[in-house]
Amino acid sequence: MLIGIDASRAVAARPTGTEVYSQRLLSALLELGSSHRFRFYLREAPPTDAFPLAELRVIPLPRLWSHLRLSWELLRHRPDVLFVPAHVLPLAHPAPSVVTIHDLGYLHFPETHPWQQRLYLDASTRWSARHAHHLLADSQATKADLVSYYHVAADRVTVAYPGVDPALAPVRRPERIAEAKARYGITGDYLLYLGTLQPRKNLQRLIEAYAALLETQGEGAPNLVLAGRLGWLYDELFTRAARLGLAGRVHFCGYVAEEHKAALLSGARAFVFPSLYEGFGLPVLEAQACGCPVLTSDTSSLPEAAGEGALLVAPGDMAAIAAGLARLVADGDLGRSLAARGLENVRRFSWGACARTVLATLEHAAGLGGDLDGEPAAAVERYHKRRARR
Repeated sequence: MLIGIDASRAVAARPTGTEVYSQRLLSALLELGSSHRFRFYLREAPPTDAFPLAELRVIPLPRLWSHLRLSWELLRHRPDVLFVPAHVLPLAHPAPSVVTIHDLGYLHFPETHPWQQRLYLDASTRWSARHAHHLLADSQATKADLVSYYHVAADRVTVAYPGVDPALAPVRRPERIAEAKARYGITGDYLLYLGTLQPRKNLQRLIEAYAALLETQGEGAPNLVLAGRLGWLYDELFTRAARLGLAGRVHFCGYVAEEHKAALLSGARAFVFPSLYEGFGLPVLEAQACGCPVLTSDTSSLPEAAGEGALLVAPGDMAAIAAGLARLVADGDLGRSLAARGLENVRRFSWGACARTVLATLEHAAGLGGDLDGEPAAAVERYHKRRARR
């Protein structure tokens, strides 16, 4: 079987969410699917050592690449099945097609997205939900959203949990942590957020909660490090930190390269991720893989991903976030317990398992069978129990 894959996001120089998903999953698919042929479609030539087991089709076009250039390529040379790892199914595509929908946060919190992006996300997701043969979701929460908001039949959506980079592990050597901190200008103890700086991540409320922490903990409290690339509507974060007198305590250190991520996570007092909404929440698992205690939200997919290895708080309640920060700073036993449970939780997820579910879905879409009963029953049961409790 010839599997065509939109690999345009898999060669990003500075990968975040969907780019990391594409990179890791496509590598795992190549290792797993030796009985199939893979054709990767790209906007630009990748590094020479990228995806040596795939046939690469570089088809450049500066704008409307998916709907114009990729559509034309698919009309001329049709694969047996098409896989799109991130949202956008081309206008012209083979009937057997599978699309991953990562989240529907723009419907839950529309005010946290620029209006142009919100309209585009809604239109492209609606198109994929209507025309793809089958959909993949990163979590039971996202699957439930697709069923609820876009009226997709539940049997057309399969949950394939993302994995965690196996290279991420606790860093035990203090000199490596010190080198990473020095590279990003971090001093002293610190609480760490790592992700794109955008409104959906709830960082304004996190800054306010941190200010409340300082009022009770004083100068001995750790600093707050907000790491990650600039997304959109982020200017108010700098303004808010300055207005609260936190210029010396809140540190914005920019994008963190993959090779420094484990050291920074391992050195943090805690990882703080009170996002308003996530389709999965991969940063939570990355922190757990490095033995870092986690504070995250009790909404969307985050409890599903974090399992028993995180302190959960209501993301809309600043006082609850501040209280959670205070508990993590004051209670060393709690931090050690969360770190241990987080390391255990991460074992539930792997890119190999994700690739097996995705490959079975692609085989099923192409009419070659494929077992779509691979969703872990325990995970489904846990998700619905949590929803019932709320």
